[in-house]
Amino acid sequence: QGTEMDLTISSYQTFEELSRYCYHVASTVGLICLHIFEFQEVRAKEHAIACGVAFQLTNILRDITEDLERDRLYLPLEDLRHFDYTREDLVNKVMDERFRALMAFEVKRTETYYRKARPLLRMIARNSRPAFWAMLESYQTLLRYIKEQRYNVLDKRIELKSRDKWRIALQSLPYW
Repeated sequence: QGTEMDLTISSYQTFEELSRYCYHVASTVGLICLHIFEFQEVRAKEHAIACGVAFQLTNILRDITEDLERDRLYLPLEDLRHFDYTREDLVNKVMDERFRALMAFEVKRTETYYRKARPLLRMIARNSRPAFWAMLESYQTLLRYIKEQRYNVLDKRIELKSRDKWRIALQSLPYW
């Protein structure tokens, strides 16, 4: 259903609409992974759903320019209006205080979903924890870089550095 939404919908009016999209393209993957990760508690499902939304929102924030080139805009239009920012501003790569305020708002929302996802780490099989922790840390590092770059996602794509990948791999070991 999420793939079909990508074929038929190029923007979302509200966050409620966008979160439905995030559920279909990312949270469903998280729910499937729960079975691979051998979850123990039914509550794990709500955390997996939040994790999928957090991952997808991070991708959305990182890939704004790329998505615009495909005639897609995943930032909720209601949020753009709230910050008096337009699609044309995005196309023209206007990075002013309106844009930074919009991005700060979106990042804060995304961080809320990461907080909701974090308890999942204790609800999956011990041997699954390093992989899940590494995914969680990778995406949260991307979000942190977006903030550190003062939300400059319009001029260059935010990516993990080689040293991040090594750090994450090494730091995942204690989760065994």
